[in-house]
Amino acid sequence: MTDMVRQATGADLGVAARVLGLAFETYPWTRWSVPDVDYEQRLERLQYLYLGHALTHGLVLVDEQLRSVAAFLPPDAPEPGPDMQIEVLELLGSRATALIDLSLPQPKGPAWTLATVGVDPAHQGKGLGTAVASEGLTRIDREAGAVVLETSDERNVRLYGRLGFLVTDTTVIPGGPTVHSMRRAPRPAVGSPERRLLSPPLG
Repeated sequence: MTDMVRQATGADLGVAARVLGLAFETYPWTRWSVPDVDYEQRLERLQYLYLGHALTHGLVLVDEQLRSVAAFLPPDAPEPGPDMQIEVLELLGSRATALIDLSLPQPKGPAWTLATVGVDPAHQGKGLGTAVASEGLTRIDREAGAVVLETSDERNVRLYGRLGFLVTDTTVIPGGPTVHSMRRAPRPAVGSPERRLLSPPLG
């Protein structure tokens, strides 16, 4: 399905943010970190801001019909600018302090971050999430870069495991979700025998 995947443009951000808002509507992390009041609107706006940051400094991929989206940030990506940080804090509202005080394990060494991947619920189960994530990983493999991510959905641990990720840490947040930190080791250069052996089945 990789032939259906392309790099996103600024014109795609609104629809892509809406897709992620729908995909993460019941996600444990966002349900804990985003206030209940105007939850859907806050979540979609947060997704829009972070997607814009990734589009500027990293890689955002979508399928041709904008039903799925994945965003990756390189190890040297800057922090969001002051204006974005202020708006994010306003959107997080009463949850901002808990998030600022939270400490999650940091990657050991430089690594790309798979910041998000989501599929419109009406189109889940068709391999669209795997397609956009796999295309991003293939591009990062050309640089032999490691990739890290965090997920608070146990089902995602199995999905990312199929893509070559391993759990490196598990953090139980009191009163909140359990966060699994995962890492995918760098792949050898394209064309080497080792790379073919290491590539996970995507089935």
